[in-house]
Formats: sequence, structure tokens, C-alpha cells
Amino acid sequence: MTSHHAGTRSDAGPGDAGTSADRDAFDRALDALRTGDPVLVHDAADREGETDLIYHADAVTADAVARLRNDAGGLVCVALGHDVAEAFDLPFYTEEVDHPAAGDHDLGYDERSSFSLTVNHRDTYTGITDADRSTTIQALGAAAATPGRVDFPDQFRVPGHVHLLKAAPDLLAQREGHTELGVALADAAGLPAAVVVCEMLDDETGEALSPADARAYADRHDFAYLEGSEITTRLG
Repeated sequence: MTSHHAGTRSDAGPGDAGTSADRDAFDRALDALRTGDPVLVHDAADREGETDLIYHADAVTADAVARLRNDAGGLVCVALGHDVAEAFDLPFYTEEVDHPAAGDHDLGYDERSSFSLTVNHRDTYTGITDADRSTTIQALGAAAATPGRVDFPDQFRVPGHVHLLKAAPDLLAQREGHTELGVALADAAGLPAAVVVCEMLDDETGEALSPADARAYADRHDFAYLEGSEITTRLG
């Protein structure tokens, strides 16, 4: 595992200009991923129209899983870079399942889903507790650092309680979902291509949290907030 931890922020060093409030949001997001803090990313109003809470995978402690459950509320997934997923021999789910329901997807926001398999680390018990999911997620983050050296079936079992997502081969040039946006941010931060993404939902309506409310949440907690267009402008 790496040395960063969820829920902590590093103070600006002597060479940093300005405070966190006036620093470029994109650079703040990269720093947050490096130090183990989450970032919020809204994809686009004409896509899913959702804001995801995103951590780098090896920063996801049990406390971070609790935040994802309680403050976000969507599906806790680990998005892997395409090459990492290929090294682990992970398929897209629809390619692996021979069932009529797996075909003819009609998605209003994209041509296909990024879902791969679901996994638990073999050291977990049920796999669903905060501690168990943290174990699985951190192990995925560590494995993504050296994917060619990992015996994936030796470490993980299928099915499990952590959903895996497989990024498009060309990332943002091919697809602009949260899978690709999160992995692209990890790449830009110099981190292994493994991030946790979880949709933020509105407790009152049950719908996706509005961008305004997501930004207000980010401001309350001093977390970086980005629009997908800011990421694609910088990295796409």
C-alpha cells in the first residue's frame, strides 16, 4: 500500500503560491488524490449528469468506505485502466455472460457500460463490511502498481462485493465516463490506474445530487470539485 491516507490533507509547502481556495481546481484534485483525499467530478449535464466521489484506490480506508456509503450513496466501484484490466484478464461483463439480458443494451448516456466482474479479496470474510471492502479496494490499488507481477485469481475471488470497471483503451479520446475521468486523473497525478468512483445521490429526492449541491458539499469539506469538461480540456 502507499503511504497516503483518506481524510487527511497536507499543508501547503513554502514553494506553494496562495491558499487552497484560490489554487487551480485541477491541480488541487491531483494533489488530493496523491494525499488520499477524495475529489468530486461531475461528468456532464448531457451525459449521466452525476457527480461521483472519487478516491485513489489505495487510499480507501474503512472510514473512506463509510463516507462513500453515507455521503455518496451510490455503487462503490473500482475503475481500472484498460491495460491493468487486461493484465488481470478482466473482461467487460457483457462479453463474459451468455444470457439474453446481457445483449442489446440501450443506454441513454453511452454506447456501452464499463462494468467488468465483481470481486472480494481472499482475505475477506463476507466482503461487504467497510473493513472488508477497504481490504479488497486497497489490494486492487496495490496490484495496479505492478499488474504484470500479480496472480489475480490467487488474490481475488469472483463474485464479490466490489464492482470493477474497465476503462476504454484510449481513455478520454474514446469515452468520457467517470471510469475514464477518474483513471485519467490518476494517470495525471502519477498514480497507478485504479480509482474508486461512487455516485452522489440526493437523500430527499433519491435522484442524482445536483451539481450545485455537490459543489456545496465539496466546499463544506474543502474537497476539490471538477466538471468533466475541465478534465477533458486539460487531458483529453
